[in-house]
Amino acid sequence: MHSQILIRPAVPADYDAVARITRDAYLAAGHFEDADHPYMQEIQKVAQRHGNATIWVAERAGRIVGSVTLAVAGEPYADIARADELEFRMLVVDPAVQRSGAGKAMVQAIIEHARSLPGITGVALTTGLTWESAHGLYRKTGFQRVPERDWFVPGTDIKLLVYRLDL
Repeated sequence: MHSQILIRPAVPADYDAVARITRDAYLAAGHFEDADHPYMQEIQKVAQRHGNATIWVAERAGRIVGSVTLAVAGEPYADIARADELEFRMLVVDPAVQRSGAGKAMVQAIIEHARSLPGITGVALTTGLTWESAHGLYRKTGFQRVPERDWFVPGTDIKLLVYRLDL
């Protein structure tokens, strides 16, 4: 039996844990070769990100085990959000506790939050082409592929997939 997972807004005391988990999760999944990649450097600037977006953490027994960034259309961290969508990005779980329910708990909290927002009729996200465990989580929580919205990282041949959940 897993102890309760609390999903809550991040506070400055969480930033180091969020940066570490984000770095470790991306590296463990093989998304980047090393932490020196410019995008890896960017995503570890948690205080800066928090100034431009909403960051939530997943906490179990007083320990941060995951985080996610939320954005709506027009905000700096919104890549694909349409006017009626809540977008989430950088959903990460500490590799030491992956498959323990933290990712699913965060997705369910995002969906509940989106339902409470006026004018929001869907939740959207972008994920990597080969990120199979993420795809499985999104399918299990009701998201559908929206292939016509797939896009490429600017200046690269890296294709990103879009999923959406209608509320």
